[in-house]
Amino acid sequence: MVINSRYTDNIKRIQVSDFQPTQRQVLQGNGEFEKLLHENIIRQSEVKFSKHAELRLQMRNINLSKEQRQRIDMAIRKAQDKGVKDSLILMDNLAFVVNVKSKTVITAVNNSELKDNVFTNIDGAVIV
Repeated sequence: MVINSRYTDNIKRIQVSDFQPTQRQVLQGNGEFEKLLHENIIRQSEVKFSKHAELRLQMRNINLSKEQRQRIDMAIRKAQDKGVKDSLILMDNLAFVVNVKSKTVITAVNNSELKDNVFTNIDGAVIV
């Protein structure tokens, strides 16, 4: 295919930078993207509780503080760093079986039920 140079000289050369927003344009945006990103990051980092775990917490009168939930999250990250898939987390005379990948507490046990209990289907334990 032959292109006559007469026609190509009239074509404006478009560069990728012509389409990229400047830093000022990004900072002056309405912030929706940043807000959604932040909410998504928080949602992914929060510890979740299965329905079974929520029921056990209620039945066993276990009320977790914000600080305790943060400690569980920290324990999950430690287990994740070691490649653990399902972990037993021991904290403040409580025990939690957690699916590490989904950051979901599967069940919770209080101090009075810890004795003579056997935890199965775990491949690691974290004590916090």
